[in-house]
Amino acid sequence: MAKYAYPAIFTLEEDGTYSIIFPDLEGCYTCGDNLEDGIEMAEDALALTLYGYETDGRTIPAASTLKTISTPENSFVNFIACDTLTYRKMYNNKAIKKTLTIPEWLNEAATSAGFNFSQVLQEALLSKLDLR
Repeated sequence: MAKYAYPAIFTLEEDGTYSIIFPDLEGCYTCGDNLEDGIEMAEDALALTLYGYETDGRTIPAASTLKTISTPENSFVNFIACDTLTYRKMYNNKAIKKTLTIPEWLNEAATSAGFNFSQVLQEALLSKLDLR
């Protein structure tokens, strides 16, 4: 889970749309109705691809430099940034059930105080992982 920036090749098609490919990442490509849409779609495609790399435990390749990328006619290179933690929070936010063990006295005190155990655990994990 990290922040990344990768070069993307934007190609203006005859119909005014854009095709976008990330030369460093196999299978990472998208398109957009216009430049603004293309940039938005590229951000999403990049985050999805890198999220998959992280989830699968694959090595994430280094990003190329602008000098090493050749572009076809009607194309340009632009760096696209993404944050896979933000992506995970938006698209992988399904609640799962976890069983935990705490001392009986602590359970009684927390229950008496009206604590929501799930909320307390989430807050504690976010704090411990420094994800706030």
